[in-house]
Amino acid sequence: MKRDRKEAQRKAKALVAKMDLMEKASQLKYDAAPIQRLGVPAYNWWNEALHGVARAGLATVFPQAIAMAAMFDDKKMEKIADVIATEGRAKYNAYSAHNDRDIYKGLTFWSPNVNIFRDPRWGRGHETYGEDPYLTSRLGVSFVNGLQGDGEVMKAAACAKHFAVHSGPEDLRHEFDAQATPKDMEETYLPAFEALVKEADVESVMGAYNRTNGEPCCGSPTLIQKTLREKWGFEGHYVSDCWAIRDFHEHHGVTSNARESAAMALKAGCDVNCGNTYLHIMAAYQEGLVTEEEITQACERLMTTRYLLGLFDGSEYDNIPYNVVECREHRDLAVETARNSAVLLKNDGILPLDKTKVKTIGVIGPNANSRVPLYGNYYGTASRYVTILEGIQDYVGDDVRVLYSEGCHLYRDRVEALAWEQDRLSEAVITAENSDVVVLVVGLDETLEGEEMDEGNHVGSGDKKDLQLPKPQRELMERVMEVGKPVIVVLMAGSAIDLCYADEHAQAILQAWYPGAEGGKAIAQLLFGEYAPSGKLPITFYRNLDGMPEFTDYTMKGRTYRYMEGEALYPFGFGLTYGKAVVTDARILNSVDASSDIQVEAVIKNTGDRKVTEVLQIYIKDEESVYAVKNYSLCGFQRVELEPGQEIRVQMTVANKAMTAVTEEGERIIDSKKFTLFVGFSQPDTRSIALRQDEPVALTVRL
Repeated sequence: MKRDRKEAQRKAKALVAKMDLMEKASQLKYDAAPIQRLGVPAYNWWNEALHGVARAGLATVFPQAIAMAAMFDDKKMEKIADVIATEGRAKYNAYSAHNDRDIYKGLTFWSPNVNIFRDPRWGRGHETYGEDPYLTSRLGVSFVNGLQGDGEVMKAAACAKHFAVHSGPEDLRHEFDAQATPKDMEETYLPAFEALVKEADVESVMGAYNRTNGEPCCGSPTLIQKTLREKWGFEGHYVSDCWAIRDFHEHHGVTSNARESAAMALKAGCDVNCGNTYLHIMAAYQEGLVTEEEITQACERLMTTRYLLGLFDGSEYDNIPYNVVECREHRDLAVETARNSAVLLKNDGILPLDKTKVKTIGVIGPNANSRVPLYGNYYGTASRYVTILEGIQDYVGDDVRVLYSEGCHLYRDRVEALAWEQDRLSEAVITAENSDVVVLVVGLDETLEGEEMDEGNHVGSGDKKDLQLPKPQRELMERVMEVGKPVIVVLMAGSAIDLCYADEHAQAILQAWYPGAEGGKAIAQLLFGEYAPSGKLPITFYRNLDGMPEFTDYTMKGRTYRYMEGEALYPFGFGLTYGKAVVTDARILNSVDASSDIQVEAVIKNTGDRKVTEVLQIYIKDEESVYAVKNYSLCGFQRVELEPGQEIRVQMTVANKAMTAVTEEGERIIDSKKFTLFVGFSQPDTRSIALRQDEPVALTVRL
């Protein structure tokens, strides 16, 4: 990167030296006050960009983060983040010209969320890149690189959140102590954060609400000082989650009052408070709980970020015009992302549909014509939305009759308050009876899975109690399938759902996630074969919760594809497409020792009659170490495209780190002389092999 942090630090130090203590303290809240005599305008540090610029009006609304992860495409992730930064700059330029410096209008984006989706019950899991630390780190690094850019000035500032060991329960997060072993910390919970700091130079890190091993994450010397700054060399600024510092005295009970909480956070290295506890910084100073040097240091870090963004000296991005916001190019990229992220879980040959052979399509389900499941959470405002129903209607035009029934409420037992229970069910059955094929659109939205009280979740937290669809939807699915017409299930959800019934009775299942503002357009293009699905699952779809540890248990045993005991319904890394590509051969190109990376070449052939896009995946299994993960770990991936009959050779590098194991004390070592690499389009598990009817090529590595 070209950016000169030392010069920005020098300028920040000089500016802060002109401030008095009160002025310095005023800069440590998220809604920083102006200092008119020094020409420092007000600045609000709080902005969001999880899958597009959020909460400040017009923006391109991309598919939710978990959907983007399903692309397994780090290059596309960087491009998407660059578009988000471009729109963020355009909006900032326009708002600043009108002296509008309100919340959600700055250039410090509190994204990405690189927590590990360790348990399918967690409501915020769809904000993450899934359950695997390697995939999460690769996509997270790309997102940060795209958002921050590589110019002399940062295009926007990214933030790695929520540091660390945070993935529910939502209703306990303000008081919860997440206990994680040194092994689980190093093996699962910390790698993505470390990668974002060391490889992407992420400008900001946000602390979690919970405690980790006894210390509140926004006031943890272990996490902030020892790990983040001393061990990893982080130089940016640290921000609290919103009102998390207040939790120190109100819920965690580690301090007695707001002054002590503010002091604990500041002394640990938390530079900016999302919340209002830092209003007590001056009182804490007067009581001798913090020093002027500590206040100064935090202020200097924050001003360094503002200099790096060019907010005082100007930048190459100051002339980005407002009309780039939600332009056609950006909207097209969002639709392409939705296409590439959808995962085909089952297909008995019914897909793709041929609109010349279908006279009537029944589109049924509570998510079929709802905008809410298009955009997930933390979203901007699109100028146009396309639901699944609208996408199908637009695609077939007048050539095919499209019937529609809501079928049931998303989770209540009736749509109309005064009606009988399941008042839309008979209409759904009638629709199915009068259709040649049914597209059944079920799932969740942010009112059922999301952040604590984000939308008044009907069970009170945002987490899921189980993996079942709401009861009205389960009944709808059964009744529609009993009609006997071919049924294609389209699932709009951000987490693993129990699809055992659909797997047994439906002709096809397409996982659409929360596909963005015009997601319905993308799904229609896939259903009718204009494009083929190419996404892979970034999470495991379990059959049920049998054997799953308690939600509050942060040990990784039994969780995710790396440690699970039983067989998944749909495994991590799985996804079908319409064509057929096979890995016909693979080999290791170099001599491998304990200090080298592994160079792998795979030969891939398209044996079908249509273009194929696939995701080549490499997994590694440590065959000897007692410290190895139970199963195997993803260590490489790359999207590939092949024309009919085409054969290509793909070279990939497996990093040396993939051969390491983590001891119980959290030390990462190479502890084996023998490894197996699996090169293919899925995991090497028996379920993936059975579903795909092919298996990865196994390669032996000996040191």
